[in-house]
Amino acid sequence: MSDDMEDLQVTYPGAGTFKFGDSAELSARLIGLVRSGKKRATCGALSEFKDEPEAMPVVGRTDIAANWDGTPALVIKTVKVEEIRFCDVTEEMALAEGEDDSLEGWRKGHEAFFARNGGFDPEMMLVFEHFDLIEDLADR
Repeated sequence: MSDDMEDLQVTYPGAGTFKFGDSAELSARLIGLVRSGKKRATCGALSEFKDEPEAMPVVGRTDIAANWDGTPALVIKTVKVEEIRFCDVTEEMALAEGEDDSLEGWRKGHEAFFARNGGFDPEMMLVFEHFDLIEDLADR
């Protein structure tokens, strides 16, 4: 663990660490959207959390979003968690992710993401997390 990450664990006890996306390019794009204030939510397949239940977002917990290389990028705080079927995600929820300008665009992009990462089903359960940006670590 890097010194920066150890320091962050002291500052934010109990914080988990995760990466946005499934590639360096997507991760950088999503971190940029959080930094700009456009991205205030994220989601993942509920099935992903069965093997790592400690990774499940918890309201009130702070977590460290890492760059693709593992260095710390952002600290976020979970403000709301919902379990919802993919097909039931609302436009408001999709737009909170900040990646697309419409529910249709969100569905298309996320269907491709889930297909690349274990499979897609329109009725698959998602964990939908709303968060606040607590600290941008770019200048740390």
